[in-house]
Amino acid sequence: MEYSLKQVNEAGETLKNDNSSDEKVNFALDVLDSWRYKHSYPLHIFQMNLKRTILKRDSFALISQRLKRASSIIKKLKRSYDGKEPSLRLSQIQDIAGCRAVVKNMKNARESFDFYKKNRNSKHKLVKFNDYVTNPKIDGYRSFHLVFEYNTDTGKKDFNGRKIEIQIRTKLQHCWATAVETVDFFTRQSLKLNEGKPEWAEFFKLVSSAFAIKENCSIVNGTTSNKDELYRLIKQKEKELGVIVSMKRWGDAIRDMNTRWIKNTDAKLFLLELDIGKEDIFVQTFTEKQEKEASREYALLEKKYSGQKDYDIVLVGVDEVKNLKKAYPNYFVDTTDFIKEIEEILNS
Repeated sequence: MEYSLKQVNEAGETLKNDNSSDEKVNFALDVLDSWRYKHSYPLHIFQMNLKRTILKRDSFALISQRLKRASSIIKKLKRSYDGKEPSLRLSQIQDIAGCRAVVKNMKNARESFDFYKKNRNSKHKLVKFNDYVTNPKIDGYRSFHLVFEYNTDTGKKDFNGRKIEIQIRTKLQHCWATAVETVDFFTRQSLKLNEGKPEWAEFFKLVSSAFAIKENCSIVNGTTSNKDELYRLIKQKEKELGVIVSMKRWGDAIRDMNTRWIKNTDAKLFLLELDIGKEDIFVQTFTEKQEKEASREYALLEKKYSGQKDYDIVLVGVDEVKNLKKAYPNYFVDTTDFIKEIEEILNS
């Protein structure tokens, strides 16, 4: 269904309010899903452009896309800054739809980021960009972000104004970010929102700085630039938290997952349903022509498991089935690359 911008923002206010009735919340979720789906076509256009641009520099780059989970959108709507009341409107969220490029090294990442910043031939408007590599976030997150506003004067004008986020990161930055998401899910934390346990937050900040030194980039504020001291602190925290043991255990728990979806070679969209209670992952596959059906099923599952912490649902897209696990290792609890990097630090 089509909803006005006023209805979209009213739905956001309903979802912010913990006292909203079930009837209002259900209607608001329908509006949110419709608004999110309105980003699908522009997202597809940006992903194709990203693929063309990145693969010229890095033929082994991994390109993927995703629509933001309803639970993540609602958390963002409820977030307050500097003690003020939450003021973000649903129509203002700039990362409802996003595509990502994971490249092999910093040179390729920096060149691609600079290209998108300086490319003035695009009809799409560059709204903002953030260099979280030169200036890492306080939690250690490192990546390049750009937000564009879709615009066309022919054809799909109905989608004009939809904002699409592009992320460009290295493999090392990617394995750090997915390790954080894995820990968040299995330990019921919110490290991504700076609401996690201090000891885990400190561990990931230290590791981020160690990875930054490896890539000859800026370290996280508040961490030491002395490599020996940094490694000593990481070893201490890893022992205290049992990081490697925990990550290997989580991986083993999900190892015997449902793999029937692999046979669908025409699939481009994947609806991932992670069930920690049953220690399983289920994947539904959809072709490009089934995008509307995929979005509808996504919304239904989000409603079904709303508020249940043992479930995580996300709709993602990759060009080939074999790249799904590489693009979203946190959903398959594959922290192999991260563990390898930590073991190198422990053995140094």
